[in-house]
Amino acid sequence: MNALPLWAAILVALLMVLAGVVTLIGSIGLLRLPSFNERMHAPTLGTTLGTFCMVLASTLVASLLHGRPIFHEWLISLFLFITAPVTAILLMQSATQRHPAKRSQPPTEPPTP
Repeated sequence: MNALPLWAAILVALLMVLAGVVTLIGSIGLLRLPSFNERMHAPTLGTTLGTFCMVLASTLVASLLHGRPIFHEWLISLFLFITAPVTAILLMQSATQRHPAKRSQPPTEPPTP
């Protein structure tokens, strides 16, 4: 039975806890931030950074247990790293077009005699 070295187990545990904390902070930001555009930013960053930490931990465990570099997880997560920010940008553009900001009207000048 292969076992992880203590340093690797500690590093993997820290990465997994960090992934959970970052994702939780992003979820709290989704609930607490006031506007739609601000609410879109927090979970996107939380999900992307949380997934990065989780994939890094998974790659470390798989590589150490197999005795060679394993990068399959990165191919799977590449799709998330590309699509999450793009999806957030498209949702924000859609919201901007649906509810455009109120444009200030130029001051009206009194008619000249």
